[in-house]
Amino acid sequence: MDSQTSQASQAPQSPHTFQVDLRGLVDLLSHHLYSSPKVYLRELLQNAVDAITARRAEQPDAPARVRLYARDGGLRVEDSGIGLTESDVHSLLATIGRSSKRAEGIQAARTEFLGQFGIGLLACFVVAERIRVVSRSARTPEAPPVEWTATDDGSYTVRTLPDAEHPEPGTTVHLVARAGAGEWLEPERVLALARDFGSLLPYDVRVGEEAVTDLPAPWERAYPSPAGRRVALARHCHELFGFTPLDSIELNVPLAGVRGVAYVLPSAVSPAQRAGHRVHLKGMLLTERAEQLLPDWAFFVRCVLDTDSLRPTASRESLYEDETLAAVREALGERIRSWLTGLAAGDPERLAAFLSVHHLGVKSLARHDREMLRTMLPWLPFETSDGRLSLEEFAQRHPVVHFTRTVEEYRQVAPIASAQGVGVINGGYTYDSELIEALPSVRPGTAVAELDADTVTAHLDAVDPAEELALAGFLAAARAKLDPLGCDVVLRAFHPLSVPALHLDDRAARHEQARAEAEEQADDLWAGILGSLRGSAPRARLVLNHLNPLIRRISSLGDPELIGTATESLYGQALLMAQRPLRPADSALLNRAFMGLLEWATNGEEGR
Repeated sequence: MDSQTSQASQAPQSPHTFQVDLRGLVDLLSHHLYSSPKVYLRELLQNAVDAITARRAEQPDAPARVRLYARDGGLRVEDSGIGLTESDVHSLLATIGRSSKRAEGIQAARTEFLGQFGIGLLACFVVAERIRVVSRSARTPEAPPVEWTATDDGSYTVRTLPDAEHPEPGTTVHLVARAGAGEWLEPERVLALARDFGSLLPYDVRVGEEAVTDLPAPWERAYPSPAGRRVALARHCHELFGFTPLDSIELNVPLAGVRGVAYVLPSAVSPAQRAGHRVHLKGMLLTERAEQLLPDWAFFVRCVLDTDSLRPTASRESLYEDETLAAVREALGERIRSWLTGLAAGDPERLAAFLSVHHLGVKSLARHDREMLRTMLPWLPFETSDGRLSLEEFAQRHPVVHFTRTVEEYRQVAPIASAQGVGVINGGYTYDSELIEALPSVRPGTAVAELDADTVTAHLDAVDPAEELALAGFLAAARAKLDPLGCDVVLRAFHPLSVPALHLDDRAARHEQARAEAEEQADDLWAGILGSLRGSAPRARLVLNHLNPLIRRISSLGDPELIGTATESLYGQALLMAQRPLRPADSALLNRAFMGLLEWATNGEEGR
């Protein structure tokens, strides 16, 4: 390669400018960036409020007015803000992505502005085919008014106007509706949207003669009494969210720049259900569906608040996840936590009413907050063999707090354990077993133990050895019948007398049973692998109640086949009593036992 070619290849290349297809960009905004065309009005209000904020930064006594007029398929928005010169128009309105908040002299006041991304009027093309802006600068009052007119094909014109066209500083925006979007510029729709977006704005905003702003915010107003405040906030919640709250929680956190209120839902909701909160940014509604505002455990409230510290995303319809949002989330969670603690200390009736609906949320919090668990010990309800009690009440009654990890295990053992004087808590519901196991950390000296099949069996009375020996034949026949099902037969004496048999197993036994079933159905390769995983876990057991009259009659039978049929029936009935799901083999056993008993009954009738 010669030197001239090398020099030519190293010569600086002329820069090129990106070309923007405005029609395509409008489609991108309307179908992807924004959730609804209604955001056009928020952008108009936002530009007007930012313009007034900019003017007041330089002229503190400047008027602060925004007026909207909807008529004849169009919309006119007037503000008394900073205004624009001709150079401002070329620099700001016609350059996508540049924000006036970056302009010299305004950067220091950036935190006072709502917008940050310079999209501005472009969003109005979602509903408008033509936008006309007439503006006069308050910063350069000698400059003439300027007119900027743009259409949705991407073209615009700029011209200066006589002073009489716009004698006062400020800006007027005119929109002409595009085909099919006229409904968004109807007076009633404009008023409703303006009130929704701008009810907390700090300036005088009106649609025609109708006021938009409603200050101070409901949670910042003075009320004659605490009861009056609760009533007013409940009314506000019903208007905003459509429900009457159980209670309201103040969320004023000055250090985090947050002011607002959380409303407690009147009915239980799933922890997986994502809450939608209303967030205003410096008075302007940012979103009605903020999901990451509160800790996950606080799913029992809906919030409405105003903030000046959080960052919006580019669409300004959600919050930017950053350290500030994390700090605000923690601060709001602490306010809700303090509210719960206050109820526990001073208003137990309101706390009881709350927990009757939302104990799941408090349990979720108490899993990770030992102080909250300690505070809520006398209040959080648990299902126990003694009825519905708190952990504190149960621990006072029983020297050892026994619990099961699943609802099925609890249903198996609770009636029998209770009759033997052994208290047991159902730990099968969400968060319950974690809280029970954490009990010793907040209540020193408390003994907690998982109740398994061995523990229950150990609490049942053994049968006299001579009597059990006399029933050896009966027990052998019963065990032979249930052995293929992986179940042993045990004879014990226990209360209540009405229970003939009890089916007991634990998770290890169920896992081993599932492994054995899979091994039977697998090919040689997988059967070998599953066989190598064979465990030494105890098998399930059918505990026969020697005190029960039916068991005594069955044990006196001399026919091994009839004993087997009766044993299968007892096994199936015990499974049903424990509300355990039936395997195909169990269902087949029940059908077989039922038919066997019918056959025995009918044959016996014929023989009489």
